[in-house]
Amino acid sequence: MLVGVPKEIKTHEYRVGLTPSSVRELTTRGHQVLMETGAGIGISAADADYERAGAIIASNAEEIFARAELIVKVKEPQARERALLRDTQVLFTYLHLAPDAEQTRALVASGATCIAYETVTASGGGLPLLAPMSEVAGRMSVQAGARCLEREHGGMGILLGGVPGVPPARIAVLGGGVVGFNAAQIAVGSGAQVVVIDRDIEVLRRIDRLLGARVVTVYSNQDNIERQVSAADLVIGAVLIPGAAAPKLVSAALVARMKPGAVIVDVSIDQGGCIETSRPTTHADPTYVVGGVVHYCVTNMPGAVPRTSTYALNNATLPHVLALAEQGYRKALRANAHLRAGLNVHRGKVTNHEVAAALGYSAIDPLDALAA
Repeated sequence: MLVGVPKEIKTHEYRVGLTPSSVRELTTRGHQVLMETGAGIGISAADADYERAGAIIASNAEEIFARAELIVKVKEPQARERALLRDTQVLFTYLHLAPDAEQTRALVASGATCIAYETVTASGGGLPLLAPMSEVAGRMSVQAGARCLEREHGGMGILLGGVPGVPPARIAVLGGGVVGFNAAQIAVGSGAQVVVIDRDIEVLRRIDRLLGARVVTVYSNQDNIERQVSAADLVIGAVLIPGAAAPKLVSAALVARMKPGAVIVDVSIDQGGCIETSRPTTHADPTYVVGGVVHYCVTNMPGAVPRTSTYALNNATLPHVLALAEQGYRKALRANAHLRAGLNVHRGKVTNHEVAAALGYSAIDPLDALAA
C-alpha cells in the first residue's frame, strides 16, 4: 500500500503522523511511504532520516493526497486538506467530529473513509490512541495553568505551591480519567491543594489509592462543582464522553462567580469544552478573558511538545497503520472490532452514533457501511 504523510498545517502543530522508525516498519514489509518534505522537522527528523528509513520525499501536500491510498496524520484535516481528499482514500488521524459540523460535512462530501484515533477502543477498555495525548495534555495543563496564573499573563499572581507562610493554590480538576489523573499527579507534585471531581466512584477510589491524601476526591454533582469551582484558583476541564460533545459542567454564571484572575484550562475543548465560556484557541493566541477569568483552550496542546507526543502517539497507532496497510481497510476493519469503532465516516455516511446524534445525521452501522 502507498501510505502518505503530509506536513501538519494547523497553527503551531509540530507533530507528524509517522516517525522514521515507523516508516522503516512499513517499508521493510514492502509498503511505500510518501513523506511531504519538512514534515518531521518539528521532531528533529530531517528528510534524510526518512529517506534512510525507505520513504520517498514529496515536494508538497497535493502530491501526497493525489497519490496515497492511506493518509496518516495527527490533527484533523484543515479546509485545504479536506478539499484534496478522494473517495478512494482512507484517512487515519484525530478527527473530534462531534463539535465540528463544518469538518463533518466536508468529510461526508469527500466520500473518503475516515478513521478517528480518538474512538478506537481496546479489549481491556479505554481509548488507547487517545490515551498518550491525554497523558501529555493532562500534564501540560498544570504548567499552562501555572503560567496563566502569573500576573504578566492576566492571572492573579499566585504560585502553585506557595511558600512557607503563604498557602498554595487551589486546583479543581473536573474529571478523573487519563487527563484528570495526569493533571492531578503533576499538580500534587507542585505542592498545590488538589481536588478531583468525578461521577464514577471507582475512578475516585483509584485516585485515592494511587495519590492518597495529597488529593481530595469529590463526587460530581451540581452543588459540589459549584463549591469547588468558585473556590479554585485554577480549574482544569478534563471531561470526556467518547466520540460525543463534552457536557457543559460549568455555566457562564458560575464562571462569573470565580475569583478575579483565576484560570480555566479546558482540555476538553477538542470535544467542544466542558465550560460554557470556553472557545477554541491556538498556541499563537492561547488565552482570552471572560468575567476576569483567564481561559486557556488550545485545541492541540501536545503539539507544543512534538517530539514526546509524536513518539508516544506512534507507539499506539503503528499496529493499526500496519494492519490497514497489510490487510486493506475493509478486511482490517471487519476483523478488528476495536479498530472498527474508530470508523466515523465512510463513503458519505456517518458511522459513529455519538457524532451522528450530536450533529443531526442518521448513523449507519460500520459493518453495514462496509458491506454496502
